[in-house]
Amino acid sequence: MQLNRLLFILGILFTVCACRSDFETVASKGDLVFSQDTIFLDTVFSTIGSSTFQLKVYNKSNQDISIPSIQLGKGLSSKYRMTVDGMSGNQGKQFQNVTLLAKDSLYIFIETTANAADANPTDFLYTDQIQFGSGANLQKVEVVTLVKDAVLLFPQRLSNGGKETIPLGNKTVEGFYLDDNELHFTNQKAYVIYGYAAVPLGKTAVFDAGARVYFHANSGLVVGNNASLQINGRSSLTSQLENEVVFLGDRLQADYAYVPGQWEAVWLDEATNINIDHLTIKNASIGLLIQNNNGTSINIKNTQIYNSAHYGILAKNGKIVAENLVVNNAGEAALACNYGGNYTFIHCTFNNNWNIPNQMAVALSNFKLGAVPETNALSKATFNNCIIYGAYANELELSKKTGAAFEYQFNNCLIKMDAKAGATNPLYQFTNDPAHYNAILLNQDPKFQSSSKNKLNIDATSAAFAKGNASYLIPFDISGTTRTLPPDLGAYQNKVFPK
Repeated sequence: MQLNRLLFILGILFTVCACRSDFETVASKGDLVFSQDTIFLDTVFSTIGSSTFQLKVYNKSNQDISIPSIQLGKGLSSKYRMTVDGMSGNQGKQFQNVTLLAKDSLYIFIETTANAADANPTDFLYTDQIQFGSGANLQKVEVVTLVKDAVLLFPQRLSNGGKETIPLGNKTVEGFYLDDNELHFTNQKAYVIYGYAAVPLGKTAVFDAGARVYFHANSGLVVGNNASLQINGRSSLTSQLENEVVFLGDRLQADYAYVPGQWEAVWLDEATNINIDHLTIKNASIGLLIQNNNGTSINIKNTQIYNSAHYGILAKNGKIVAENLVVNNAGEAALACNYGGNYTFIHCTFNNNWNIPNQMAVALSNFKLGAVPETNALSKATFNNCIIYGAYANELELSKKTGAAFEYQFNNCLIKMDAKAGATNPLYQFTNDPAHYNAILLNQDPKFQSSSKNKLNIDATSAAFAKGNASYLIPFDISGTTRTLPPDLGAYQNKVFPK
């Protein structure tokens, strides 16, 4: 009985389907509609594949149509690849007789792997077209990709099938030591680093003005025992930071411009002779990780660190002298000086607008739980003409344990701190403790141009305007602008914001 019923139903369905005429198609007449007329793929490096982008194709007519051909203009030689509604066609380049139902749409996904030699030598653009139909019914969508020539640096594959490793802290990570001919980073090509690139013992890595270094996921730069680092950036004239040295992740599409944690860190461990000038670090887990200084100062000038998943700067018993430093947005602290050390910051801006509470701009401590010994001297932590600000009530954290020195001083600084929360804490006596605090602006708005876009410059309406002490003056700000007297607080001399 059930079998008969099943056969009856199947018979009805066959009859209905046999009588339908809406699966009969007509040839496309060149009236397709597209979600965009040009597809701009993300910038790619030579030999490294792009992300996948999509194009949506609409049939807004009342008839089912057949698109005679969908193909790349350069044919089988094109460096682009497509799938059309899940179909791969002829090598992802050519598709024939593609059906598109009435009032329906289909997706085309496109990607590329191109070399710099494939691109136009004048603008480094590699272009093609997605062509629909032909003759009088031909329709086209342009496809454009910027191709960067790059030097690829990565761990070698070993004979056992594994990859080269290096020691890092108390663990071993996938990485390699830079050869002598790899220690000089110029501005002639971009550099893409896979794994941890380490500067060997007694060697110096030098980065020229305008150098660009892109780090893959789980990658970083290590300057270890008695190795050195020289960052020779210069002030730039445009927003393109053409003279800065820039470290960032290798995901170049716009959606990743402000995404933290795309790569790991610049790790300075027992390093010596560290001089950093005009360096921009974006979207790391930790921008600068500094520990076990050998007694020499790490000198940081005119440097920006943005969107770090954990810390902009994490120093463990470090020694830093910094001027015109900007650190913005971090998952824990923009600046954390833990387990003591020796620090001087002049005309620096620390801000944290992380979207989860309890993060802060600046944190200082003289201890580390579980360390032996647990406390270590904070012999100096001086902040002159600085801004310490953020989204939450307390942007400054001082954590002191007895057993080691805890020396700190804030002079002519704008600080965001809940006065009531600190009223009974002897570490936060902003108005009646001249040994630690002088001329403090408490909870006043610096009025940054746009902290969400890492624009921490100020104008004349800022509370930081002309509140600095000339005794701590750095003559030029981070962008090379001459400071006036009395100077503004923070890394930027005030300017009128662009309209």
